Amino acid sequence: MSGEGWTAANQRVLVAEFARLKARLAGEDGAALEQELSLARALLPAPAAIDVLADAFGLSPFERDVLLLCAGVEMHGALAAQCMLTAEAPGQPFLTFALALARLSEPHWSALAPVGPLRSWRLVEVRDERALTSSRLAIDERVLHYLAGVNYLDPRLRSTMHAHSGPGLLTEQHEAIAAAALAALESRVGEPPLLQLNGDDAAGKLEIARRVAANLELGLHVLRAADIPANVHEAEALAVLWSRETALLGSALLVQAEDADPHTLARFLERVAGLVFVVARQVAPVERGALSYRVDSPGPAQQKSLWCDALGDAAAQLNGTLDTIAAQFRLKTGAIVRTATALRQEPAGVDLGAALWRACRESARAQLEGLAQRVEPAAGWDDLVLPESQLATLRQIAAHVRQRMRVYEEWGFGQKGARGLGISVLFSGESGTGKTMAAEVLANELELDLYRIDLSSMVSKYIGETEKNLRRVFDAAEHSGAILLFDEADALFGKRSEVKDSHDRYANIEVSYLLQCMEAYRGLAILTTNLKNSLDTAFQRRLRFVVQFPFPDAELRERIWRSVFPLETPLETIDHAKLAQLNVAGGNIRNIALNAAFIAAEAAVPVGMSHLLLAARSEATKRERPYSDAETRGWA
Repeated sequence: MSGEGWTAANQRVLVAEFARLKARLAGEDGAALEQELSLARALLPAPAAIDVLADAFGLSPFERDVLLLCAGVEMHGALAAQCMLTAEAPGQPFLTFALALARLSEPHWSALAPVGPLRSWRLVEVRDERALTSSRLAIDERVLHYLAGVNYLDPRLRSTMHAHSGPGLLTEQHEAIAAAALAALESRVGEPPLLQLNGDDAAGKLEIARRVAANLELGLHVLRAADIPANVHEAEALAVLWSRETALLGSALLVQAEDADPHTLARFLERVAGLVFVVARQVAPVERGALSYRVDSPGPAQQKSLWCDALGDAAAQLNGTLDTIAAQFRLKTGAIVRTATALRQEPAGVDLGAALWRACRESARAQLEGLAQRVEPAAGWDDLVLPESQLATLRQIAAHVRQRMRVYEEWGFGQKGARGLGISVLFSGESGTGKTMAAEVLANELELDLYRIDLSSMVSKYIGETEKNLRRVFDAAEHSGAILLFDEADALFGKRSEVKDSHDRYANIEVSYLLQCMEAYRGLAILTTNLKNSLDTAFQRRLRFVVQFPFPDAELRERIWRSVFPLETPLETIDHAKLAQLNVAGGNIRNIALNAAFIAAEAAVPVGMSHLLLAARSEATKRERPYSDAETRGWA
């Protein structure tokens, strides 16, 4: 219902309708005007706006003429003047129901009933509090412009709704979902059902809804459930206005229902008309008949296909990089399109593989930044002083992350089930033995972001809150490929005990929930704890790797001392064997070395054993236990 031809023809029909109604009010013969109206209709390439509206809302001929009279008073000077002449109180510059009942054909009192279409759809309003028959009748401004051929979203809805257009990319799996949903809709008779699209791919759900709506020749508007008023009357008004827009605009509605109040959402969905999509991670509890489809982010193979489509010719320059990208980052469809578009604009000569890897890391950071602390990894394998068996296990962990697509997708292990595909790791050992440094080494090796999450800040005394906090972190990290480091897991494991009451049982549930999330997480998740014995064997079986970080013996301590000073640090003669007598962990050694460097820098001399002795005594005061003479004998 657009185009200059239709607009001009619609305007001619409207003028002819107003002329017909003017003659009717004046009591004149309208035969010639009816013939003129027929000629105007013959020129229409599509139905006139008034006919579409009358059919959509089921208006009777009398209700149709009442609506046209209300419009004519606003748009047609001659008709407005005739109303003033014909009214019971001459000079009255508006239409009343009494005038309509007296002059129009086939009148009926129910036309202005609150449940009738004119008022229930808010096409016509009663503007004052006189008797119903003498009150002013006014057409809604949105409806008035629609009749004139000007179609737009009601301004009262613009603050809460917006139009969505595409097209976007879809995987074959998501295209199949769109086809199934469309077939189900086309086979239904009567009011369209509600379609629930659940899962973690927001862009995929949005594009599926857009394609289904487009195939039904409908637009798509988006509403956040959080913007649905909690007040019953305000929510009712919103539902009515949108239901009217469904007919006027020819559009479906998509409700983003994450964290929605279930009662408010259900009440709104019961009242709203037309085709409605509800998108959320889980199925929303609504009474209205619904079809439900699961839409999750595409797996590695489908991600690679999306990347190829989005990158076009540039995909050929990436060789095997796309396999690694698809395995590591589980990006949403929209993020893939945006990232690929930016990559195609890179200047010639840029390493596209490295640029794509950086872009994927950066695109996923925003959601995690407010929930966890990003750690800039600085340590490499040479900085990590551990027994060979522990180093070998850490290298195995890196290999598991790198080779996931080959093993899960190409070699078929992923088809055996999704459980246990996450790479969950426990680092246990005393403070300062290198657990966090090992996480940094893995992040550097794999070129991934490392996020530290303090579990002590997530554990809540309120039942269910700990799980909610953990779920927010894993949801935000799901598409990032980041390494998650859950530090201070003692805060959770320390609560475990023999089950004696409901609180003990719930503490165990929290541990189990965390390990369940780690198993399902498609990246690398690491727990650190000083209390490995607090984690029973049933829970340990759910971890892919357990790495014990031993307290360093004298040999390892000497290796740490030899590597702790940067090459640029000026040193006096340092006796590493004597330093290794100090029975401390690697973290303490680094603290002592750093403090000694500051002492020497202040004195403007190279770092020597005397500075290290002062720094060691300062470190001992933090432990409230001085080092023995045997540990520091011969330092200075």
